[in-house]
Amino acid sequence: MSEEEIKEELPGGILEDVNIEEEMSRDYIDYSMSVIVGRALPDVRDGLKPVHRRCLFAMHELNNVWNSKHVKSARVVGEVIGKYHPHGDSSVYDTIVRMAQPFSLRVPLVDGHGNFGSIDGDGAAAMRYTEVRMQRVTDELLGDLEKDTVDMVPNYDETLEEPTVLPAKLPNLLLNGSSGIAVGMATNIPPHNLGEVIDGTIYYMDHPDAGVKELMQFIKGPDFPTGAEIHDTAGIFEAYSTGRGRIMVRAKAEIEEEHHRITITEIPYMVQKSEMIKNMASLVHEKRVEGVTDIRDESGRDGMKIVIECRKDANLQVILNQFYKYTELESTCSVIMLALVNNEPKVMNLRQVLSVYVAHQESVITN
Repeated sequence: MSEEEIKEELPGGILEDVNIEEEMSRDYIDYSMSVIVGRALPDVRDGLKPVHRRCLFAMHELNNVWNSKHVKSARVVGEVIGKYHPHGDSSVYDTIVRMAQPFSLRVPLVDGHGNFGSIDGDGAAAMRYTEVRMQRVTDELLGDLEKDTVDMVPNYDETLEEPTVLPAKLPNLLLNGSSGIAVGMATNIPPHNLGEVIDGTIYYMDHPDAGVKELMQFIKGPDFPTGAEIHDTAGIFEAYSTGRGRIMVRAKAEIEEEHHRITITEIPYMVQKSEMIKNMASLVHEKRVEGVTDIRDESGRDGMKIVIECRKDANLQVILNQFYKYTELESTCSVIMLALVNNEPKVMNLRQVLSVYVAHQESVITN
């Protein structure tokens, strides 16, 4: 078509010349901000991404609370995608599943009934088979919501309202952590111990000028749901003071010389146990680690237990060190404390996270 024909086809006959580089740049920035604000990063005030917030709000509206009976997961998923989150049902169900897994969240927010996956990487059962309700602690995130404590905005079709943030009487961002990849940026905030975080928050409220070292008297470091041991406290201090750092985490292992074996009872966070054992067996098979006669997974309801049987003449400490070196028995947790502050992504240190959270609580109480 010629330019004249295009003008005739266009409403009003207006044709505007634009610089394609500027147009692409502007469109990409709009897209990236949509991903950052609407999908990938948590809000520092309640520690939740929009999909998590909408799932909990929908359960709250269904009165699917800790002292009510469980309801089908499919019912909750339908409520979420029908009223607040018009996207795929699998992404919503995956979100609910993760909030119910004790090996994923330090304090699970959803009480799941049925198969919700395992630390071996097994998937959850389909949503038509599982049932959910909120955990008792989740009440603390949603309490006082009906008292106009937070701003409400129209949902996607403007027939209902949803909260922009939850009142969050718990500092959930630090408590359960968060991870997400946006456009050009990523966040990875490790989970922490509930008692330590609350003690640190109270201390900050009493001492607003407290530095990171003072706050670390209470919040000593991450507390992973799968346990394991943190080595190198310098990495923790760097992460808490700059918002970025690397923390080395090692599995908890006990050397039993009299039985010629090594017993592992805790592994690093977000490591799939079955995959890790497979890698260990490969190293033994390839003779990169020598002296091992058997590797067994004896984990059960009582907890995790991986047994490494060794030859009588083997040096158990050397074998353990080799497994630390070549497998995920030792892994590095990269901390990036990036979250949304007033809908803008910001890397914050520990003191800044507590500062924004406390200001949010003051606003909630005032409202």
